[in-house]
Amino acid sequence: MPGSAKTVEARFYQSPIGSEPVRDWLKALAPQDRKVIGIDIATIDYSWPVGMPHCRPLGGGLWEVRSAVSDGRIARVIFSLKGDDMVLLHGFIKKSQKTPSRDLDLARARLRELS
Repeated sequence: MPGSAKTVEARFYQSPIGSEPVRDWLKALAPQDRKVIGIDIATIDYSWPVGMPHCRPLGGGLWEVRSAVSDGRIARVIFSLKGDDMVLLHGFIKKSQKTPSRDLDLARARLRELS
């Protein structure tokens, strides 16, 4: 990726009170898990549009970054595109096949705040 130009710029969603929940979530993860997720986000930064296995559309303007982290777990970062920005709206460790509706609802609510 060095020497390549970014196609989108990842940035963290910022709440009305100034917190960055995805950044906080990432900081709470083990360093090796943060690294994996960071590489996957950078892949999208430099190669957008990207499909499976790195990225998948969720509908309604939402996409997910798909990461395999330690101990056989899977992490997801839900994002939306705003111009040339990839806004990271919500991150979580996935515990079931289907993305939980509460995680999608939270990402949708944060997306509405951006509009």
